[in-house]
Amino acid sequence: MPRVAPFEALIYDARVVGPIDRVTARPYDVTNEHHRAGYHAASPYNVSRVDLPDGDAPAPYEEAAALLATWIADGAVVPAGPMYVAYEMGVPPSSGGGRVRGVIAAMTLEPWGGDVLPHEEVMDGAVEDRLQLLRATGTHLSAIYGAVPGPVPELAALFEDLGEPDVTVVDEEDVTHRAWWVDPSTPVDVWLDARSLLIADGHHRYTTALAYRDALRATHGLGPWDRVLTFIVDAAAQDLAVLPYHRVQRAGAPLPGGEPAGSVTAAAAARADDPPAVAVLTRGTAGLEASVHRLAGDGPAVVALHRAGLDEAAPGNALTFTPSTDDAVAAVRDGGAVAAYLLPSTTPQAILDVVRTGGRLPRKSTYFWPKPRTGIVMMPVAAPALQVTAPPAPPAS
Repeated sequence: MPRVAPFEALIYDARVVGPIDRVTARPYDVTNEHHRAGYHAASPYNVSRVDLPDGDAPAPYEEAAALLATWIADGAVVPAGPMYVAYEMGVPPSSGGGRVRGVIAAMTLEPWGGDVLPHEEVMDGAVEDRLQLLRATGTHLSAIYGAVPGPVPELAALFEDLGEPDVTVVDEEDVTHRAWWVDPSTPVDVWLDARSLLIADGHHRYTTALAYRDALRATHGLGPWDRVLTFIVDAAAQDLAVLPYHRVQRAGAPLPGGEPAGSVTAAAAARADDPPAVAVLTRGTAGLEASVHRLAGDGPAVVALHRAGLDEAAPGNALTFTPSTDDAVAAVRDGGAVAAYLLPSTTPQAILDVVRTGGRLPRKSTYFWPKPRTGIVMMPVAAPALQVTAPPAPPAS
């Protein structure tokens, strides 16, 4: 496990901004325009105003940084710490119940493939976007999400005597997020020693942080930029839901084959991760057509689907991704896409099996749910005066 440490945080002051529910947001990569509009309507201090800059603005990243600086100057966002953060996500009964617990810390960056294990490829455009924002703000606005092999009994025991949380937020999916500021002398680094960390969510942000660190280190040496804000959970202590990112093909011809399923519901019910089977939706003369494609080889299904030729059928920007089944169906039904590939859920163990044999899942393969809320806690790592220009690091091969 890379070294972890308490960190100097930035947090919202509810006395200035009002209820914290109104100023937090989903992670940037699962926030659509509908979400963004709602966040902007909720509060002039919503973190999405910084985390997702207006692409039509003359200098969107610089304007985002100026806005964050204004919030700090006005006392809407204030320094706190040093501290760790105990963090819990409570899943509503309607979604199966349960909870995910972990700790947010500053984790020392290190190259991919040692103690930090990636499982997905990254997209250069997303890395460049996040890098420009990080250069401008000098702040990690949200935590990457990592899982360690457990058990880590001390991590579970941490939650027994915490008392009332410092922050409680209920999100759009009725997930309850609770955060407690934890004494920096707590030996979290000892508890997590000698454990590898699988990146569950945040491959682009971790790649961005590495590039940012390398650029600042070359000019200024070691510093706060050597760490990244990280939410760390014990994979052995809880069932982590790994939902799929469905594939939407915008151009080209759909993959051939498949068995007619009669309906989207029937096709979706036939999905499986191993042996792999996916539901495929296309447009026919009579409207939406659904089929089941049973794929060769072992799972996970997303690996088998790309192995079957999806990248060749939909190269480059012809393939987009969504965690929403409804959005994938609508894309084909409404004529914007030639096909949608509905994938099944997978498991952390299936991901680890791929990683331990030296493999990677295709880009945007997994949707760990629920996700930590952006804006509950942030971590500054450099003053804007120290920003330098550097290209993003190439994706790890």
